[in-house]
Amino acid sequence: MAVPLLRLCSFSLSPTPYTTPSIFHSFNPTTTFLRFKLHSTLFHSTIPMSQDKGSTKSSSMTPYEEALEALSSLITRRTRVGDVNLEERFNVLFEYVKMLDLEEAISNMKIIHVAGTKGKGSTCTFTESILRNCGFRTGLFTSPHLIDIRERFRLDGLEISEEKFLAYFWWCYDRLKEKTDDKVPMPPFFHFLALLAFKIFSAEQVDVSIMEVGLGGKYDATNVVQAPVVCGITSLGYDHMEILGNTLGEIAGEKAGIFKHRIPAFTVPQPDEAMHVLKEKASRLNVPLQVVNPVDARLLDGSTLGLEGEHQYTNAALAVALCSMWLKMSGHLQDTNLEQTQHTLPEPFIKGLATASLQGRAQIVPDQHVNNEASNELVFFLDGAHSPESMEACARWFTLAIKGQDQTSFHQKMDNSKFSTEMVKMNIGERDHKKSTQILLFNCMSVRDPQLLLPQLMKTCADHVNSSKSVGKSHAREQRQEY
Repeated sequence: MAVPLLRLCSFSLSPTPYTTPSIFHSFNPTTTFLRFKLHSTLFHSTIPMSQDKGSTKSSSMTPYEEALEALSSLITRRTRVGDVNLEERFNVLFEYVKMLDLEEAISNMKIIHVAGTKGKGSTCTFTESILRNCGFRTGLFTSPHLIDIRERFRLDGLEISEEKFLAYFWWCYDRLKEKTDDKVPMPPFFHFLALLAFKIFSAEQVDVSIMEVGLGGKYDATNVVQAPVVCGITSLGYDHMEILGNTLGEIAGEKAGIFKHRIPAFTVPQPDEAMHVLKEKASRLNVPLQVVNPVDARLLDGSTLGLEGEHQYTNAALAVALCSMWLKMSGHLQDTNLEQTQHTLPEPFIKGLATASLQGRAQIVPDQHVNNEASNELVFFLDGAHSPESMEACARWFTLAIKGQDQTSFHQKMDNSKFSTEMVKMNIGERDHKKSTQILLFNCMSVRDPQLLLPQLMKTCADHVNSSKSVGKSHAREQRQEY
């Protein structure tokens, strides 16, 4: 039995009118309707869940499947909150670090540590891509994965090979299995993965390790890092409130748990309540905290971000700040000649931002196997949005991305984004006269409430379409006046 990771919700814009259920809402009374479908479809990880932890391995299992079977045994079946003492469980991590002889290795690693509610994965991806293009050997740890567990561990921008994964996995697993007992049991799933990441990056001798916090910050497994080079806090919002707190201030306090004494940190514009807490926590630890504003598209010298959506300009700005500080603190700034000019970012920074890639974040994928004469093509729009705030950003991207060739220039002005590589390959501009069915897939896990996500999605899409029509009419009037 596989471990379910994501329950998918799809949102479809189709020129075909749908009728009956009240869940279908009119987007345009005469042409386009919104179609909502709650799917029972599941994304499954490649980690098989054994029915019996004590069961013997199947002789037909591959070595990789055997490792995944062992990893699945670390998945706890209790609820997140329950009677779990997060502080006690976090403190045990240092015991695991000792068991794996990773204390010195972690202390010598040059780490960029990133927490936040929204944009952590994108910010870390931009950061890794920039520093790799600066000529450094990089390690990137992110979560979750979409298809294969190895996506969480990237070396020089590529997921770790199966051969290396198996070697490092069993090195860690066997030692922990030998040294743990009833008092200090095997680490839970994510804790083990974080420990594995530290082992991989230290053994591979990467120049920089970019570590994305899994949940919260203060008690997250990645926070065994005691001396990162620089820390980052992405946009904050309401998420995982059953663990992190019911107010933005409480949530910000948990995220700020990654701050370390005198270690520089950066964040993006936050709601007042959250910013107040971040500044207070930084002050207590003498942390020089700076706020960065979204990257001005003009600094990209004609290039566009590799990750779609106007919100990515905020994540890109945080990545630029983290990389600049890492280069400075690590003594590489002068060696790499990366002084920023007034009019453009350094070339490696621009290339890093433009070539960054992350599956499942504002990703457009055409179905190559569907040939329906009625619709001609089926296009999936994938995004990991899972909170009301991220749904708003997702909806803005979605409505802009589905526009036809006629309004492309207008949208580029609006969000400074570009169509994805997949769309370019489709030559969508040349095929714009054909009908297509667009389906948006986003993240609606069992702990999420679709009734909180769908209204935000629907409202934002409707607002943007109405806004586009108004701007289009205004632009047409201006043109008539000019002629």
